[in-house]
Amino acid sequence: MNRSLLEALLDPTLPTPAGLRVWNGSDPAARFAIHRNHLRVSLTSALAQSYPVTRTLVGEPFFNAMVWQFIRQAPPRLPMLACHGAALPNFIDSFAPAATLPYLADVARLEWLRIEACHAADAVELPTASLTRQLQQPATLARLKITFQPSVRLLTSRHAVVSIWAAHQGRGDLRAVDPVLPESALILRPQLDVELIPLPLAAGDFIGRLLKGEPLGSALEAHLATTAGFDLTETLRLLIASRAIATLESD
Repeated sequence: MNRSLLEALLDPTLPTPAGLRVWNGSDPAARFAIHRNHLRVSLTSALAQSYPVTRTLVGEPFFNAMVWQFIRQAPPRLPMLACHGAALPNFIDSFAPAATLPYLADVARLEWLRIEACHAADAVELPTASLTRQLQQPATLARLKITFQPSVRLLTSRHAVVSIWAAHQGRGDLRAVDPVLPESALILRPQLDVELIPLPLAAGDFIGRLLKGEPLGSALEAHLATTAGFDLTETLRLLIASRAIATLESD
């Protein structure tokens, strides 16, 4: 699309681009205004579907105004509206009117990670017994590298965004949530539905190291140097039970 045309579509203060013609002879400015409005409604509606809890937390008028500012700075680059919005959480971080809700950007991040997990490649099921057997070999355990299923995502936040999101799904009382408490969660789609699994903070930090490709031994050593009260056995059991692991390979 012509850059000046795109800018005019996104900014109603700009004049109608010169040279526009309408097949039936009607006013080009009036027709262009219709396209402007349709674009705004379509894009804000698409983001509202991607970020329903974020929208609920701030209300429709605030959300629409905020995402329109975002759209004007980062218009869609692909023809699929479901793919637009990945950068919204970072935009919220710097959006001054949202500063009174410091957890808002991380709620948005959680919602986008759920979208990524939903559209990830299908998981390949591995026998639980095989995984358990490999993880019970002391001689090779430290050198094992875990490859995660394509949908696996990790969120670690300084705020109680997992509880906030869950409360909006009817899983808990929002009034009982203390938003300043840090939380962590594993997000994945083992079959048809996206799952969100709350994690102890220590487990979230350790899984983060594994997601970066660190072998179990070095990840555990670095983790224990800075974290107390970590249960390796329980964390590995959780990864197996949630079907998060794709392969185990010796480094």
